[in-house]
Amino acid sequence: MAKILIVDDSKTSRRFLRNMLEKAGHEIIDEAVNGREGVDKYKELHPDIVTMDITMPVLDGIDAVGEIMDYDKEAKVIMVTAAGQKNNMVEALKKGASDFIQKPFESDVILEVVQKVLEE
Repeated sequence: MAKILIVDDSKTSRRFLRNMLEKAGHEIIDEAVNGREGVDKYKELHPDIVTMDITMPVLDGIDAVGEIMDYDKEAKVIMVTAAGQKNNMVEALKKGASDFIQKPFESDVILEVVQKVLEE
């Protein structure tokens, strides 16, 4: 199972992801509330996977995934997006994001995406 860093400014989203991923056997090694904190914690903790919200204060998810990929080309970042953010998703994928999941969350979809990214 994977060591996962959750980066999202929404406490509710972080709690949902944590509960669902831990139930599936993954280890949540930390959480971050903005992109800057997410990049710093990535460099410190080297998680197997990062879930990264797009819209956050300080540093948004698109710029954060770019910084993480500049630091570690092998990083696996799954973007978390609200419906209607197609342009942002395309930009995040261009910067190196592995995949994306959409809010509202569906547990089976999230677990499938995490498993797929782990196997890549």
